[in-house]
Amino acid sequence: MAGFGFGGEDVAAERYSAYLFDLDGTLIDTAPDIHAAANAALESFGFVGIEIALTRQFVGMGGRVLLRRALVSQGVESLHDDRLEALYRAFLSHYNRHIAIKSRPYEGVTETLAQLRRLGIPLAVITNKLEGLSDKLLGEIGMRKSFELLIGLDSLSEHKPHPLPILHACERFGVGTSEVLFVGDSATDVACARAAGCDVVCVDYGYSGGIAPEELGADRVIASFKHLL
Repeated sequence: MAGFGFGGEDVAAERYSAYLFDLDGTLIDTAPDIHAAANAALESFGFVGIEIALTRQFVGMGGRVLLRRALVSQGVESLHDDRLEALYRAFLSHYNRHIAIKSRPYEGVTETLAQLRRLGIPLAVITNKLEGLSDKLLGEIGMRKSFELLIGLDSLSEHKPHPLPILHACERFGVGTSEVLFVGDSATDVACARAAGCDVVCVDYGYSGGIAPEELGADRVIASFKHLL
């Protein structure tokens, strides 16, 4: 198994054979644009918008879950399936049109990805955002070419925390799960990595669902992508 060489804390062994990354809250701070889209949809249906702190807490399992959690937070425990689906479509429509207005890569991300690519290491994104939206976001941010593989919520028959996305990426890259590192920000990411049998690192700035980063169960918690080198 490859070793950790983060921030000079350990003597680096060999680097991992592949690196897999969560998207929202790990690579890119997407909360401002997701928040705007969620509130636009909620308000167009007569509901109250939520604070961005709640959006950051609710992100991670797709737009439908985000909207359900937003409704529950204001006392709406259930909503007819047809109306929830219409609310979700309104969210997607707004988000698709305003996907990269305020979203930006976190500090150190662009430089670290460039260095890993110079080393010839394959990189993948594994996210619970729809594949099409993920592709568009990464394209508009100027990061799509950094990744050989993008696996979204709807790319496979299962999504995080199921291990299939990681197993699929390993198969595509021709590497074993013990040879890859998954970098995320949530309990969902940690559960996915553990189920697949790979090492996992969490960033301390992401969307951890209200759980302290050091309590997510990752092998390491880092403050910047620069600590991956």
